Amino acid sequence: MLRVWNVLLVVLAFSLSLFGTFLTRSGILSSIHSFTESSIGPWFLGFNCVVVFGSLALVFARLPLLRARTRLESLISREATFLYNNLLLVALTLTILWGVAYPILHEAVIGETRIVGAGYYNFFLRVFGLPLLLLMGIGPLVAWRRASLRSLGATFAWPAGLALATGAVLLALGAGSSIPGLIAYTFSAFVLGSIGLEFIRGTRARRSLAGGSWPGAFSALVARNRRRYGGYVVHAAIVLLAIGIAGSSAYDKVGERRLAPGDSLAVGDYRLTYRGLEEREAANATEIRAVLGVERGGDDLGTVEAGKNAYTAEGLVSSEVGIRSDLVTGEDLFVIAQQVYPDGTVSVRVFVKPLVNLIWFAGLVFVLGALITLWPDAREQRRLAVRYGDAKAHAGS
Repeated sequence: MLRVWNVLLVVLAFSLSLFGTFLTRSGILSSIHSFTESSIGPWFLGFNCVVVFGSLALVFARLPLLRARTRLESLISREATFLYNNLLLVALTLTILWGVAYPILHEAVIGETRIVGAGYYNFFLRVFGLPLLLLMGIGPLVAWRRASLRSLGATFAWPAGLALATGAVLLALGAGSSIPGLIAYTFSAFVLGSIGLEFIRGTRARRSLAGGSWPGAFSALVARNRRRYGGYVVHAAIVLLAIGIAGSSAYDKVGERRLAPGDSLAVGDYRLTYRGLEEREAANATEIRAVLGVERGGDDLGTVEAGKNAYTAEGLVSSEVGIRSDLVTGEDLFVIAQQVYPDGTVSVRVFVKPLVNLIWFAGLVFVLGALITLWPDAREQRRLAVRYGDAKAHAGS
């Protein structure tokens, strides 16, 4: 079910990635990639059109194999959650596409420059992203074809209880300063609870059938259902990504000040003390660094350096950001030297990004889930051969 829809989404995703590349490579849209601007734009647009129409032609040619023989029987079913998920993804994609295209179209038609700021994208990320996050926890617990409200209430009891308890604890700890962030954390707890419940129920059922130890039952469960449980690991990775994004954007702290040697700046739990400037010659640039001592809770955490690189041959100056990562707390400390003055003072801007390292850890978990899902399985290959053999026979009849 929804196979045609899913294939079309794949085509749309790839085509839009090519379209975004065309916008920057052709110079239509100014971005950090504009240095690659060249005359390849029209050729790239033509290639994009070939990909779109060629993919659509292939989909229509394979339509008998893709068309499902079943229909959506209930709005409360796992198939329905997939449909809701796809609709939200398409809506989010279209809002981002409009945010990119609107300034271009407005300038081309009216001749005036318009800018779509971060507030536009952040608003729609919350409107569509938070329901998407919740659906990842609802989908695995809903029965196929049709589910009753009574069964849903019993199934959702543990994940919902965990989510509410998490929200209450976070609220007591002061996380209510950002309502979207609090909602994201609560929904994340619900999703992780539902994923954990699926693994627990499956392992318990496997052990009751085959016996053995709990670790053995767990490994056998995953080995016999790689696509399903590998998908759950991927979902867990997306939840970690959501937690990292929520923490680093909704609960970040920012400080800015012009410092003389010996001056300090407090941001969050950190205190940074400006010790002075260092200048050194590199292979192709002159490096100027502001050295700042870092303390947290009275503990000396060493130093962080931020400053400028002056490239004499090119006549360019770049900003070099100082970053200190804490793998225990998952947060990063960013220091930007905005301006270095001749008298030795420096204007710095400091960011504290809680849980931002979960974004990178989520990538590793995502790869793990993908490997579990894609690992060859002889039983699965035989099932697919039978399924597609039946589909071909049905299409030819």
